[in-house]
Amino acid sequence: MDTLSYKTISANAQTVNKEWVVVDATDQVLGRLATKVAKLLRGKYKPNYTPHVDCGDNVIIINADKFILTGKKMTDRIYYRYTGYPGGQREDTPASILAKPNGADRLMRRVVKGMLPKNRLGRQLLDNLYVYAGTEHKHEAQQPKVIDINKLK
Repeated sequence: MDTLSYKTISANAQTVNKEWVVVDATDQVLGRLATKVAKLLRGKYKPNYTPHVDCGDNVIIINADKFILTGKKMTDRIYYRYTGYPGGQREDTPASILAKPNGADRLMRRVVKGMLPKNRLGRQLLDNLYVYAGTEHKHEAQQPKVIDINKLK
């Protein structure tokens, strides 16, 4: 028996093949979109996925302000943050976050961040996410490929 054919291949920073992909958020449910984007950032759709290595793609989300939330989540869902001071717990709803400047970017990043690991790797993966409210983005030089997020599992 040839045991060399049974070795597990583990990716590292030099052997990782990172790509650029564009995802259109128009008429996509926010949570379902965010789970697929998190899996793309993590690299779980690739055959050489390694849990402790940044082997995911760079993801560009366009039309980030055109997502949808089902039910009454736009006003009833509450996101908490803490200022660090006594009595400094603050509440935000998706509607109040979207009303602020760069609101779509902030909300999309917050939702995707909750689906990534809570460690150094998760913070590094979040830097591979680029969110734009319109259809224009500044990453044409990377020649990103447009993917249909509904085709992913």
